[in-house]
Amino acid sequence: MLEEVFREDWGRVLASLVGFLGDIEPAEDAAQEAFAIAAERWPRDGVPPNPTGWLITTARNRAVDRIRRERTLAAKTEQLQHELRSEPEEDAMDETTTFPDERLELIFTCCHPALALDAQVGLTLRTLGGLSTEEIARAFLVPFETMSKRLTRAKHKIRDAGIPFAVPPDHLLPERLDAALAVVYLIFNEGWGGGRVDLSAEALRLGRSLVELMPDEAEAHALLALMLINHARTAARFQGSELVLLDDQDRSLWDQDRIEEGRELLGRALALHGRGSYLVQAAIADLHLQEPRDWEEIALLYERLEQITSSPVVTMNRAIAIAELQGPEAGLALLDGLELPDYRYYHSTRADLLRRLGRTDDARAAYDRALELTQPGPERRFLEGRLADLS
Repeated sequence: MLEEVFREDWGRVLASLVGFLGDIEPAEDAAQEAFAIAAERWPRDGVPPNPTGWLITTARNRAVDRIRRERTLAAKTEQLQHELRSEPEEDAMDETTTFPDERLELIFTCCHPALALDAQVGLTLRTLGGLSTEEIARAFLVPFETMSKRLTRAKHKIRDAGIPFAVPPDHLLPERLDAALAVVYLIFNEGWGGGRVDLSAEALRLGRSLVELMPDEAEAHALLALMLINHARTAARFQGSELVLLDDQDRSLWDQDRIEEGRELLGRALALHGRGSYLVQAAIADLHLQEPRDWEEIALLYERLEQITSSPVVTMNRAIAIAELQGPEAGLALLDGLELPDYRYYHSTRADLLRRLGRTDDARAAYDRALELTQPGPERRFLEGRLADLS
């Protein structure tokens, strides 16, 4: 139960504490302490009717206690004590206690332009999504130590610069939008790739919030469309604990309501004259669901996406489409010009094309490298099966 609450509510608990304390690091400390207390008490005393409210109130009380003990912020303590007079006591929490949802404020605090874009995204993944530093480092393809230092510097920058905990006014929203969308999409991908449906669902909730907040932003609609179209295939992606590729999936398990909602949002993004990367990706995702698949159109859209992003990962995906159109040798020629030594999908894609070309030894080496970069789970078992088939 506690793990489920952590996954679902960490972002909301922490956002409430950041709004309360005005500083991310003590807010994280208080949130972690509250979860530790819950881990001790709930198995013994039972889960409270309102777990999230209990955690927020417990964390706020512990934060005030810590400030009081340190005796270095007397004025702040007095202010917090005054605010707490109207708060319910921890033992009196019930299901009627509510707290405002301040997650959007936390997103835009972490996406302030004073921070580097990678720090904005990484920090919001840590604070709002509840991802570990290791998970974020893996998403960014950087060492753990690099990401840990990056996150610490970002927290200190927010504190020292006095970056406000607030949704910015309308005229400042566009400059924060790119980072906010990137945050949501990385949370979704971490859940999608790692099988953590809770993170994917969190990303969808955040995506809906962004659409509600910015109804005229085409890319907000396009990102939500992209996530919905992909998330619709969740039930078909695994058979037991084994990964099922798109072409082998049982289409009757796809969530048609989500697909239709995604297509409607894609249409809305087009009506808003969107031309951004998420719109192109959503259009590609939609084409992948259609039969027969239009590989020529998919390749053209990936070429357009390359022009927008200059991303070697996009080029890798275009190589897959080229291989379907012109054969695996043409796709491999495009792949071999890329520098993605630590990206597992690059090596698994090369391995597949090499296998199709009959280059068994080279395919084995590529699968081995992909396995080195893949965590235990369905993806790893799938690669191990492919490697075994070459024996």
